[in-house]
Amino acid sequence: MNNKTLSIVSYITLIGWLIAYFSGKDNADRLFKYHLRQSLGLMLVSIVVNIALSVVVMMIPSLSFLSYIGYLIFALLIIGIINSANEVEKPLPIIGKMFENKFAFIG
Repeated sequence: MNNKTLSIVSYITLIGWLIAYFSGKDNADRLFKYHLRQSLGLMLVSIVVNIALSVVVMMIPSLSFLSYIGYLIFALLIIGIINSANEVEKPLPIIGKMFENKFAFIG
């Protein structure tokens, strides 16, 4: 697979990220590494938000409407896939700037 395809696959679950990372790390270009960092950051934010929301909703069930934040994370996932398909280094809205220079093991 080429780097563009691997960049798209990296946004699709943790297994997709691992497949993209291990099959593309030998001939990775700058764009591919950028999207690996963005997708890993999005996954980590998603996990933290889901755990936090589960705890909050368990304690205060009337706040269950906060589960709609999951749609925001899904929208960020779609934006990331579109950016990688268009081969642009554009950070994800809201959280993307945090992960541009993180995860040194990728670079």
